[in-house]
Amino acid sequence: MARAGLTTQRLVEAAAELADEVGFDNVTVSALARRFGVKDASLYSHVRNALDLRERVAMLALAELADRAADALAGRSGKDALVAFANAYRDYATAHPGRYAAAQMRLRPEALHASAARKHSEMTRAILRGYGLSEPDQTDAIRMLHSTLHGYVSLETAGAFNHTPRAVDASWSRTLDALHALLNSWP
Repeated sequence: MARAGLTTQRLVEAAAELADEVGFDNVTVSALARRFGVKDASLYSHVRNALDLRERVAMLALAELADRAADALAGRSGKDALVAFANAYRDYATAHPGRYAAAQMRLRPEALHASAARKHSEMTRAILRGYGLSEPDQTDAIRMLHSTLHGYVSLETAGAFNHTPRAVDASWSRTLDALHALLNSWP
C-alpha cells in the first residue's frame, strides 16, 4: 500500500530538487527515501526502480525546459528566436544543474516517446526554418546547435571559463552571433 502523502509526482519533483542539490548521478531511491524519512520499499509502489525514477526526472526536466523555451520563443524569429532559445537553455542549465544533467540522459524508446523531446526538436526546427534550412541540413544544424549550447553551458557550469579575463556573458553573446552568421550562410 502507498504511504499516505507520497505520490509519484511528489517523489519525482523531490528527486529533481535532490538532483539540483547533490547532482543527478547521486539521485537514488535510497537517497530519496531518506529525504522523506521512509524506507526504500515505501517508494516502490510509485517507481519501479532507480532507472524508472531517473527517467521520470529526465522527462520532468525535458518538459520544464521545453516550456521555458516555448515561452521564450513566442512571437520571435530569426536571430531573436535563436538567442531567446539559447538563453532559455543556458538559464535552465544554470538554475537547475541536476535537472539539466537529467535532460541529457539517454531514454529508453518508450520513455522517449512520453517525453518532451519531440517538442524540443519541433521548436529547434522552427528556428531553423527561419534560416531557410530544410532536411537534411536541419538535422545537421540541430546537432551543431545542441553540441555548441551543451558544450558551452557544461564548461561554464564546471567553472572552466573562470580563469580568463573576458566576461563569460560577452563570449556567450559572440558565440550566438557566430551561430547566427553560420546559419545565415549555411554551406
